[in-house]
Amino acid sequence: MPGTWRARLATRLAAPVDGASIGAFRIAFGAILLFEVLDYFRRGWIARYWIDPGWHFAYWGFEWVRPWPGSGMLWHFAALAALAACIALGLATRAAAALFCAGFTYVFLIDQARYMNHLYLVCLLSGLVAIVPSGRALSPGALWRRDERSPWVPAGALHLLRAQFAIVYVFGGLAKLNPDWISGAPMRMALAGAPPLGPLEPLLATEWAVRFFGFGGLAFDLLIVPALLWKPTRPWAVAASVTFHLSNARMFRIGIFPWLMLAATTLFLEPDWPRRAIARLGLPVRPPRASGAAEPAPDWLLAVLALTLAVQVLLPLRHFLYPGDPSWTEEGHRFAWRMKLHVKQATRPRFEIVADGRRFDVDVDAHLGRWQSLRMATRPHLIHQFCRHLAEAVRARGATQVQCFADVRVALNGRRLRPLVDPRVDLAAEPRSWLPAAWILPLDEPLPPPWRPPRRPGRGGGEG
Repeated sequence: MPGTWRARLATRLAAPVDGASIGAFRIAFGAILLFEVLDYFRRGWIARYWIDPGWHFAYWGFEWVRPWPGSGMLWHFAALAALAACIALGLATRAAAALFCAGFTYVFLIDQARYMNHLYLVCLLSGLVAIVPSGRALSPGALWRRDERSPWVPAGALHLLRAQFAIVYVFGGLAKLNPDWISGAPMRMALAGAPPLGPLEPLLATEWAVRFFGFGGLAFDLLIVPALLWKPTRPWAVAASVTFHLSNARMFRIGIFPWLMLAATTLFLEPDWPRRAIARLGLPVRPPRASGAAEPAPDWLLAVLALTLAVQVLLPLRHFLYPGDPSWTEEGHRFAWRMKLHVKQATRPRFEIVADGRRFDVDVDAHLGRWQSLRMATRPHLIHQFCRHLAEAVRARGATQVQCFADVRVALNGRRLRPLVDPRVDLAAEPRSWLPAAWILPLDEPLPPPWRPPRRPGRGGGEG
């Protein structure tokens, strides 16, 4: 009987559905990407993050990924802008999305100090858009293509995109089931750093607002996907999604993440919703032709999709393999949709080199950009990587016996400053490893009683 359920699953995934919904998402996704890339030019971020720094925090195994020399990064982002426009317009969609995925992932891998959840999500989504037939509807190719099946896509394509966003929501909600979030500490500090909201300003200073946004965000993440999939609750879920993400976009500095999630909301509507929306506006719309019989998806494709989703499910669970709070140790924190869970303040890191018996302090600003040192100060794996880099640089100048020690104190979610790494351990001698790091000191500071930090207009807190 195993072959029977596989055949049924393959047939259901291959069942044709209107591709208009995926086409509308593709347009929104490409437009958001184009805005993001052009914003990098407008803000001067390309030079700040990839051209000016003399050294970058490479991901383990990707040390070979380096920025283009000269003005190469500017041309690289110009190409990304052109590819994003092609995605939005539906021009050679799969090729454009595949190239964008490769180009954006390259940028993503240059410096892990730049890790953000929405940048990781862009890498994943652009890869999925390159796989699914998102250009069969609402694109120039759909107008001149004579294939009768052109407006139709396999149901599995729509389910794959839905599953990706379901993973983001569900694991984002499960990550909030921790004592710090339940206490309201991260949200309390995030609201204190939100920009001015006019008449709503006094509300943000209340404990009621902390509880509302904290428990509301938890409930939203865990319930929004089933509420969108169930027709009776779908209108209320759409309204909640629009309100939630627009509020996040206004109150917190989390980049394009709210807009990506708003675009994703449309994927949970009926697949033909764009055609019905156009008809309601009184504009002419051509209904899709008959779809024909569904052909089962091949086993290899089912295996690839299953493996992709399995990795997406297992990565957020890996933090259970590490001791301590991942918001403190950062072990298992990335690639796990642990969003807005912590606000960290840190002292300026102090690094000491012992080279052939001589001790001297390190001028961090001579090696890193200001944004890099700020990110490094709260992330043990970056502190460790920087120590190894410093030791290699000293050895390159002729020293033989080189040690590197780091001293930094961090406050997590309103706690007092505590040492993050053991200042007695030679971090240059510690290998890079997936195993738990014994040199990360445990968090032995309890949460303080609820308090309200002073308002800092125009600044958001936490990590997106």
